[in-house]
Amino acid sequence: MADEAKVLEIVEIARTTGKIRKGANETTKAVEKGNAKLVVYADDVTPKEVVMHLPLLCKEKEIRCVKVSKKDDLGAAAGLPVATASVAIVKEGDAKSALESLPMTEE
Repeated sequence: MADEAKVLEIVEIARTTGKIRKGANETTKAVEKGNAKLVVYADDVTPKEVVMHLPLLCKEKEIRCVKVSKKDDLGAAAGLPVATASVAIVKEGDAKSALESLPMTEE
């Protein structure tokens, strides 16, 4: 599994220097359009169906997909006052090299 702190840091850097999409719907749209460079989703989302499709969709589109344990942490990294189920990085900004060092997919 990818280093969670590193993944959340990449989301923060991309948020401030690039562009991100927040929430399961926005993330799904970014993946379907092929705009997403990285998808990060939370493991503690209920119901699981909200984010279940993301790893499969990312695999199809060859987009990196990483799971973090808490939606609260993901929301904070995305600059939100609330938790978020998933985030898609659309423009990496200064996080490009860190993002490229992540594994392509994880089970």
